[in-house]
Amino acid sequence: MATLVAGGAGFIGSFLCERLLQRGQSVICVDNLITGKFDNIAHLRSHPGFTAADHDITVPLEVDQRLERIYHLASPASPVAYQRHPIETMQANAEGTRLLLELASRHGARFLLASTSEIYGDPLEHPQRETYWGNTSCTGPRSMYDESKRFAEALTIAYRSAHDVQTRIVRIFNTYGPRMALDDGRVVSNFIVQALGNEALTLYGDGSQTRSFQFVDDLIEGMVRLMESNYPEPVNIGNPVEFTMLELARMVVSITGSLSSIDFHDLPGDDPRRRCPDINLARNVLGWEPVVSLEEGLRRTIPYFQERMGIESPVLHQPARTLQAAQPAP
Repeated sequence: MATLVAGGAGFIGSFLCERLLQRGQSVICVDNLITGKFDNIAHLRSHPGFTAADHDITVPLEVDQRLERIYHLASPASPVAYQRHPIETMQANAEGTRLLLELASRHGARFLLASTSEIYGDPLEHPQRETYWGNTSCTGPRSMYDESKRFAEALTIAYRSAHDVQTRIVRIFNTYGPRMALDDGRVVSNFIVQALGNEALTLYGDGSQTRSFQFVDDLIEGMVRLMESNYPEPVNIGNPVEFTMLELARMVVSITGSLSSIDFHDLPGDDPRRRCPDINLARNVLGWEPVVSLEEGLRRTIPYFQERMGIESPVLHQPARTLQAAQPAP
């Protein structure tokens, strides 16, 4: 089975390539390395089933090998990245999605779109179900990502209807783990880097806004199950346990044994107050739910950042107290 992973040199894409190789699949990784990194896949280059190509998916791609699966993860995904590359983000999610769907149609391949919880915007429904249409801004600072992902979903559905392409759509909620860039800009990596450097943790707002955090291994398991399922509609993959930003900050400081304080800053515009998935569909259709707790995931993530920052003899501490997750709304 030959599988193409667009964006395979990225944080999530590299873990997906690993999992597919472990499943005995031949993997073709394409990435233009705008946000992906060669280091993420360097350990895979010697695998006989792995091929990597520096390619921009907004340019037509020809593959000699017969493809049976196409995973589309090729887009900047953090606010820092997609605000730095707004046009490239929209092109990847629009023309890039179209060209990969065309490729899937020519090969008779099954296609999975990596969409995002950002399509829900600043949600008025909690937790967010797949049937919720969202509360997004088409002109706000996140619009280049949110709106282009919404378009990508619509385009994917259109190809399924018009060209009978087998399609799958995963809506990914906040994900963290090793191989995140040090300057990724998302809250988990920001807090870890600041804590390891004994710098003040930058917390926006009063710290009461919540997110649900899933470890990357849980996400990859959900994505593969969805691809191999018979379910064509969007599916949330995320951890439904909510934590406030203040709880997350204190947990990172405690585990790292950091001397960091916490600095409060004004909340940026268009930043959602709450984000939490309803995963009943994933449970019922895929038999999937996350298994890695936030504390365990952080303990598996922090050593990667310590290594990248050149911090020797990492010692992780037990949290000073047990932090209770914010309870999801009924």
